[in-house]
Amino acid sequence: MIFETLKPQVENIISNSTKTVDERLLAVCDLLKTNIKYYNWVGFYFRNGQKEELLLGPYVGEPTDHTVIPFGKGICGQVAVSDQNFVVPDVSAQDNYIACSITVKAEIVVPIFVKGENIGQIDIDSNTPDPFTEADERFLEFVCQKISEIL
Repeated sequence: MIFETLKPQVENIISNSTKTVDERLLAVCDLLKTNIKYYNWVGFYFRNGQKEELLLGPYVGEPTDHTVIPFGKGICGQVAVSDQNFVVPDVSAQDNYIACSITVKAEIVVPIFVKGENIGQIDIDSNTPDPFTEADERFLEFVCQKISEIL
């Protein structure tokens, strides 16, 4: 399975201390988008200090206007409040969805925890309807756990 082959590559990127944190996060985004065909936009959002909003971090994919997301708004904002993974098989069926592109059909968001606190998340959009499985969730939890070690 592709996830098992990507895990050591994620670990290599994360452990490369000659690069900045943002450079490593961008490299992880690029690795995932390049190797998983239904990952069409891969990026990170992080809590803006003590404000109840998320700021866009490194990402790969189409540019987005959604650089600041209030807690509770959209899928990312809901994950900031719930501390739970959120898999959306069909974005058109979600009332509280922030459309980034008309081509996006599905989304998965997995929180990143540092010392038990939700400090951000990885956000993946797919142009393929209902592509995400439990294997995606487990893999992205692994990615987020590795990333938490450098934040």
